[in-house]
Amino acid sequence: MAMQRRFAVEHSMVFPAGAQMKGGVEPVSDFNAPAREDGSRPQQIDKDTGLPLWQVVVSDMDEDANKRDTGVAVKIAATHQPVPPAAMDVEVPGLGTVQVRFIEFIGLTAMPYVDDNGTRPRIAWSFKAVGLCAPGKAAEAEADLVKGGAFDTTAAA
Repeated sequence: MAMQRRFAVEHSMVFPAGAQMKGGVEPVSDFNAPAREDGSRPQQIDKDTGLPLWQVVVSDMDEDANKRDTGVAVKIAATHQPVPPAAMDVEVPGLGTVQVRFIEFIGLTAMPYVDDNGTRPRIAWSFKAVGLCAPGKAAEAEADLVKGGAFDTTAAA
């Protein structure tokens, strides 16, 4: 039996050492739709929910992660652009203070697919989430979503 649907996964299963956000939350362009007059593309709509899709790229902090998988893109279906938690200042010897933003995904799902872009095909993963929050806040956020409420993703951990 082949699995043709996404399945729920825990954030800690995919990112056991955590996930550090790279860049911002960006709209996903729909390359199957015709370009607008200005050349831009409309935002892609999630087939399951009908909501606009946003994308976040994170660094997988796991030392054992495959080199190809250290930068992981996760799509988020949401009416409005998700707001990530605040960045933290970290002192790095030789570099000074740098800002890092650790996040946790809410309602994370995964779907395997065959990536045949390289010299030989490999199994890769497509990830989608309901939202994002500060690490350790996902259970509270999911409970709020189940109740139909809103969760403040910008709250500090």
